Amino acid sequence: MGIKMVLLESKNVLKVGGSAPDFSLKGTDGETYSLSSFNGKCLLIVFICNHCPYVLPKIKPLIELQSSFPHDELQIVAVNSNDPSQYPDDSFENMQKFVVDKGINFVYLYDETQEIAKAYGASCTPDPFLFDETRKLVFHGRIDDALEPGQEIMEHTMEENIISLLSGTPIEEGFKPSIGCSIKWKK
Repeated sequence: MGIKMVLLESKNVLKVGGSAPDFSLKGTDGETYSLSSFNGKCLLIVFICNHCPYVLPKIKPLIELQSSFPHDELQIVAVNSNDPSQYPDDSFENMQKFVVDKGINFVYLYDETQEIAKAYGASCTPDPFLFDETRKLVFHGRIDDALEPGQEIMEHTMEENIISLLSGTPIEEGFKPSIGCSIKWKK
């Protein structure tokens, strides 16, 4: 019997101007990271997992996004909060394989207790949060406008917002919901 995937829109829990909740999470590289581990002018925290059909098409755009900006301007951090007892593909060991298989060029963290996803108000995968240099939320929402797998990208929402943030231009809309599979919460 398979587990049913529930499609959700991200929820606007952490409001624009709110501070990024701190964390201490293990990365796929074996290191432990906290909010202070990242010092880029922009910090993009994206809740993802290894199997979601809505996440998989976003991996390449995230890799390209990280490659497009110097590390002192943008740092991307992915967080997996899924319960691996429901989805073994999302185990820590499989996260490590995923990083290698996909050529991921950003930090991938494991939220084993799911407390970080709850602190951020993450509800789906992918669920991106963009923070400024002071770690205040400036944008929560989609990476681009291709919300369904296979759709053509017409608007590079996150990239445009990062460029605005780096140039000191206000971001017009602080929340544009992302769509994805629900986070698999522990029972």
